[in-house]
Amino acid sequence: MQEVDKISGLPKDLFDINNIAKEQQKIKVEVIRRKFSKFVTVIGGIDDKDTVKELGKEMKQKFACGGTVRDNIIELQGKHKDRVVDFLINKGYRQDLIEARGWRRWKESVMRSQAKTFWDMK
Repeated sequence: MQEVDKISGLPKDLFDINNIAKEQQKIKVEVIRRKFSKFVTVIGGIDDKDTVKELGKEMKQKFACGGTVRDNIIELQGKHKDRVVDFLINKGYRQDLIEARGWRRWKESVMRSQAKTFWDMK
């Protein structure tokens, strides 16, 4: 039997706020080429800090790569764009709200990092 909310009388399954947040976040996945022909996959657009840390840790383990989490942006070493998109879809994020781009040169990424935020420039 389902648990019922005392105030509204509706099942508690309808009030899962985490799933609502997942369905509304626009996530951007991009592969950037850094110095010495090294590639980095950058994932941004996830709002909750704890969720970003958990996803970063899970992705590093699943893809067997290094990486870091800074300012709600996940950086993974290597080209993992397609794997990241599949991973996020399996986690419950909507496919039409995930934007995936190919790789850019390192100088363009440096110019982007000097902007107000990483995702403001196009």
